[in-house]
Amino acid sequence: MEFTHLHVHSHFSLLDGGNRIEDLIACAGAHGMTSLALTDHGNLFGAVDFYRKARAAGIKPILGMEAYIAPGHRTDRTTRGIGEASNHLLLLAMNEQGWKNLMKLSSRAYTEGFYYRPRVDLELLSADHEGLICTTACLGGAVPEAFVRGRDEEARRIAGAYLDIFGPERFFVELQNQGEEDQNRVNPKLIELARSLGWA
Repeated sequence: MEFTHLHVHSHFSLLDGGNRIEDLIACAGAHGMTSLALTDHGNLFGAVDFYRKARAAGIKPILGMEAYIAPGHRTDRTTRGIGEASNHLLLLAMNEQGWKNLMKLSSRAYTEGFYYRPRVDLELLSADHEGLICTTACLGGAVPEAFVRGRDEEARRIAGAYLDIFGPERFFVELQNQGEEDQNRVNPKLIELARSLGWA
């Protein structure tokens, strides 16, 4: 069965990734993968290097970013600390327009939304979503985090907002299996959410 990693961090994911791009590509090739994504936290710093080296190795590069999304407006800086200032959201470029929008979002996250981390918001996503695929991300995503906290209705509301922006063709519920207690508890809720949205 063919497998493609769509949620991958390199050493450009500051304080969260130690994989060197060359090593990622070599490992993907050694496992027979024909495509691989790069989705560093809040930045596209490694994208060009990754793109060139993956192409040279015969692996299709998928450019993306695990964006930080503000809970409200991107310019609001009143949250209490880094933990409340943003959640994660995975964005993948599916074409050239998506790549252009990813660059716009990354730039505006730094120039307009920076508060602890470079942040976007629903307003920016609504304006620059074309050509992008979105997933709910890891436990740091707003949807999984709401489920972890027992706020199931809030999780469904947030998922609905992303669905309204990206549509059913480009918004997906992300599942991970890392053996974490919270992840094991949340995965059935994420599967139920996906089913309620008509994907399973």
